[in-house]
Amino acid sequence: MKMTKIGRNDPCPCGSGKKFKHCCLGKESSTASSHGAEGMSETLRKALEGRQFNTLEEAQAFLDQITQQQNRQQLDEFHGLSPEQMHQILNFPFTSPGLVRFPEVLDAIPAAPILTLFELLTNAIGEKGLKPTAKGNLPRNFCREAAQAYLGEQQYQKNTRFGGINREEDFTDLHVTRLVAELAGLIRKYRGRFILSRDCRRLLAGDGLAAIYPRLFRAYVEQFNWAYRDGYPELRFIQSAFAFTLYLLTRYGDEWRPQVFYEDAFLGAFPMLLDEVPLSEVCSPDETVRRAYTWRSLVHFAGFLGLATVKPVSDELLCLEYRVKALPLLGQIVEFQLPM
Repeated sequence: MKMTKIGRNDPCPCGSGKKFKHCCLGKESSTASSHGAEGMSETLRKALEGRQFNTLEEAQAFLDQITQQQNRQQLDEFHGLSPEQMHQILNFPFTSPGLVRFPEVLDAIPAAPILTLFELLTNAIGEKGLKPTAKGNLPRNFCREAAQAYLGEQQYQKNTRFGGINREEDFTDLHVTRLVAELAGLIRKYRGRFILSRDCRRLLAGDGLAAIYPRLFRAYVEQFNWAYRDGYPELRFIQSAFAFTLYLLTRYGDEWRPQVFYEDAFLGAFPMLLDEVPLSEVCSPDETVRRAYTWRSLVHFAGFLGLATVKPVSDELLCLEYRVKALPLLGQIVEFQLPM
């Protein structure tokens, strides 16, 4: 009996929610990748026991029905999502309105670190524009002034005690804000100066920051490379799964939880990600994925975009433990159309 070939862009039959080409295609021998497929094969074996089919088409229709039922079954490792739903939020988060919705304009003016820096930047650009450095970056004096306004004098002194802000890259949050604003088409360079785009001026004159924030949000998750901010391996899937992180924060973020709770949830859903980590004598694959996930998804995404408060548990310079709690802005920027 010949079964229909799985397409490269179809949901992987292992139930990961990822596309087949990004999961088990070419990795059938991998234990982590084949575990879900073995479970599916056992389900099919039991379903076929004692059944007889008159044609291959009849058998194929029955198998398709069983597969669809499995893909629509809620899984504990997906925290209530089915493989079919996971496939949608991983691969089509902005085009699955029946499952998840991202408003283009918020109901209220949001508060978020990235938006605070964006306002400082747009105020400095103003009507006349802002002249960049010879390397095309924001001028040093503005970076220092923005850091003081953003951090406050006490925190500014603490952050610069081992080195001042002498270039845009020394103030990483501002540097990332500028890059994301350019990717979003909100600012650009024209005749040797940073200027606000026509689209940015239109949005500011209309719904203002309530319309600006969704543009920054989408550019941050779709265009900005999250790995740019740290030294961990690329692991692009962590960024691709941003909507699952939002789902976890929506489901569990009403109370303080340690960051390891979200690390466990992410790795429990996608253990195959460990196979993508290059060998290292410094960190195990498990440690690498956990640290990259916490920095990228919690600190630099949820925290920086104002979706959650991510607090270090100590004042140590290299603190690796955090407490996480969702903020009201999370419910404004994403709406999941399913029971929590």
